[in-house]
Amino acid sequence: MSESATTVTAPATRARQSALVTPEGSTTIADTVVSKIAGIAASEVTGVHSLGGGGAARAIGNLRERIPGARTNHSQGVSVEVGETEAAVDLDLVAEYGVSIADLADGIRRNVISAVERMTGLHVVEVNVTVNDVHLPQDDAQPAAPQEQRVQ
Repeated sequence: MSESATTVTAPATRARQSALVTPEGSTTIADTVVSKIAGIAASEVTGVHSLGGGGAARAIGNLRERIPGARTNHSQGVSVEVGETEAAVDLDLVAEYGVSIADLADGIRRNVISAVERMTGLHVVEVNVTVNDVHLPQDDAQPAAPQEQRVQ
């Protein structure tokens, strides 16, 4: 009785197909582009009060937005890692009080993955959401009462 040797080979590891890497050339997308797309997509989700960490970072961001001619920083609170065909996104945010944080994070993930993959062609491997604070309606600054004019 002769035994025949059976060779087991591992399945061929296929590189993920991407419209960004083709035989004709490759397209590189900067981290800032992906972070801006992710930031805008996250802020579109109902229940996100603002992007960014706690106190100091948010205060600086609020001051920057009050400067005439200053642009909103859509990448605040967003960090990304971008490879040739994949991206990973980390978001720091403040949630509105009363919103289910688990549902909020799920909605953010869906919106960010959809926007980044549709606009860049990159495969988003993960979206990590960190909720640093909860915004309460009474946290909004009350407008200052108009003062009586001393002179006319």
